[in-house]
Amino acid sequence: MKYVKYFFLLIVSLSGVILFTACGGQDEKKTEVRLAEVTRSIFYAPLYAAISEGFFEEEGIDVDLTTTWGGDTTMTTLLSDGADIALVGAETSIYVYAQGANDPAVNFAQLTQTDGTFLVSREPVEDFDWDDLKGSTFLGQRAGGMPQMVGEYVLKQNGIDPHEDLELIQNIDFGNIPSAFASGTGDYVQLFEPTATQFEEDGVGYIIESFGTESGNVPYTVFMAKQSFLDGNEDTIERFTRAIHKAQLWVQEQPAEVVAESIVDFFEDTSLETIEQVVIRYRDQGSYAESPLLQEDAWYLLQEIMDEAGELPMEVSYEDLVNTEIPTRIMNE
Repeated sequence: MKYVKYFFLLIVSLSGVILFTACGGQDEKKTEVRLAEVTRSIFYAPLYAAISEGFFEEEGIDVDLTTTWGGDTTMTTLLSDGADIALVGAETSIYVYAQGANDPAVNFAQLTQTDGTFLVSREPVEDFDWDDLKGSTFLGQRAGGMPQMVGEYVLKQNGIDPHEDLELIQNIDFGNIPSAFASGTGDYVQLFEPTATQFEEDGVGYIIESFGTESGNVPYTVFMAKQSFLDGNEDTIERFTRAIHKAQLWVQEQPAEVVAESIVDFFEDTSLETIEQVVIRYRDQGSYAESPLLQEDAWYLLQEIMDEAGELPMEVSYEDLVNTEIPTRIMNE
């Protein structure tokens, strides 16, 4: 019996070694993906859920997430090989392509499909009409960025000439726009969440309209990679996209409070209640894409919006800068 006991202990010990080695082997097989996000926003909730809920881990991916603050910086980081994948507005890929890039940035998965800004007034407004903006001072976003282009597009669709019918202020840095409005600049302002909701909670301003619902579906924020990276790492891109799609479905299915609890650690200065409210607002207006597949009509609406703003350097075909094969495979699984 003594020898049987020792034999059993030996087997258990060896099993532990084997299990440890196997686990270590799995860790070693994880693929690190360097991801640069254009900003940190509840607008990107499915991305953070993919991390916190372990969807990337399930696909053998270890995401190294960096916030690069701004479209220009994010694209520079991607093109200089400082990141493998960028989360940024699809318009940046058009700007790069128009400059004759030999290794263009290709969009392979959509994360948000509407604009994420809201029209906020200084005073409460009942029965708002877009004509109310005529003669007002409007604090907009910087020229050439998607928020400003969509903002101008929506104003024009509602019969407002942003350069004739109101005083348009767009020379304030993105990060200083909220404080400028809070200190008294402008009658109306175009704001992202959670600032818009926080302004309502503090009585600083009042959300009266959504640019996202007014503009229609556009590939507002997408995951993109250089063509060379896509060609050499198709399996990694496919696993990455599968994790994102899992998170997209999860965010749609879960109660807003569960989503908020999942991503709260990414927003240390925002209360759980505010995050929940923002998730509800974005989800209700269809901002979170339910599919990673960037639609062709949305691609050309994006270019129409850019053209209206005088920012479209050239028309680029859907086939040139949108990879549909990978997200289609994921959707058909």
